[in-house]
Amino acid sequence: MTDTGEAATITSLRRAGIARDGQPVTLTPLSGGVSCDVWLARIGDEAPVVVKRALPQLRVAAEWLAPVERAENEVRWLRHVGRIDARLVPEVVAEVPDEHLFALAYLEPDAHPVWRDELIAGRIDPGFAGGLGRDLARIHAATAGDARTAADFDSMDLFDALRISPFLRHVAASRPELAARLGAIADDLQGRRMALVHGDVSPKNILCGPRGGVFLDAECAVYGDPAFDLAFCTTHLLLKTIWLASSGYALKQSAAAFVADYLAGVTWEPREALAARAGALVAALLLARVEGKSPAPYLDDAAKQVVRARALALLAGDTPAIDQLIADWPKEH
Repeated sequence: MTDTGEAATITSLRRAGIARDGQPVTLTPLSGGVSCDVWLARIGDEAPVVVKRALPQLRVAAEWLAPVERAENEVRWLRHVGRIDARLVPEVVAEVPDEHLFALAYLEPDAHPVWRDELIAGRIDPGFAGGLGRDLARIHAATAGDARTAADFDSMDLFDALRISPFLRHVAASRPELAARLGAIADDLQGRRMALVHGDVSPKNILCGPRGGVFLDAECAVYGDPAFDLAFCTTHLLLKTIWLASSGYALKQSAAAFVADYLAGVTWEPREALAARAGALVAALLLARVEGKSPAPYLDDAAKQVVRARALALLAGDTPAIDQLIADWPKEH
């Protein structure tokens, strides 16, 4: 097994020329590294950088192996989106593909707090969520129907390993009564090629910059169904209406603003079609966050029961489109 500890990472930085011989290097672990080792690296008197190295096995309770080539996938996404609008991503400073390691410009947390931390603190701004929806739609619109981007992100196997199988097929295998419905959602997701998808649009992967959202952690990126990004982030916001009940109304408003502003930017297909697929995905993802391989760690047993009941009700019949699903979402649980 490859040594991915602190000493090995410093050696990698020197080998790649990111740190010169003789330059002092200090590494500080950063939080959130479920799938990667993430360090804040201070190298001599240069600007600090964030160093990421993909792990072959994710840090979750269930066994979850994933290809380490997802590090290169993330770098490709960051560079591609940086060409659409450099404001939307941190700069890629260096890449070491042989070691599945790369370095990003460090964005100071005082000016770029993590969106998840802002939501937990009760600083909830639906206007920010709306802007994020517009930016996400711009990325999808800029890449929709583009053959070269599709070829660059022909990474459905990776997306399957990180998203479709652990979130959808894993639950389908343990719920025979829903296997056909969840299997159909998974099959559609696996077969659809429409635009460049981030794959992990979660509040923990969004920084609140002075000029809007900054996207991180695109290791699941794929040329696939853009409805997934819309549904994935919406699911996170709806889960938080249950976890952070005192802020539930503002969180619901944020989900509504995110979806409304995103849908206003859909130009590559009928909005109604995308909203319908996203609604079904939200229902499936809600269940996955309590029964899949990556359950939401902040939900207690009572909250899980609420989420499970909502998800099962949504999957039992005709799931509404995502905007209607949010409108119907209870104010209290």
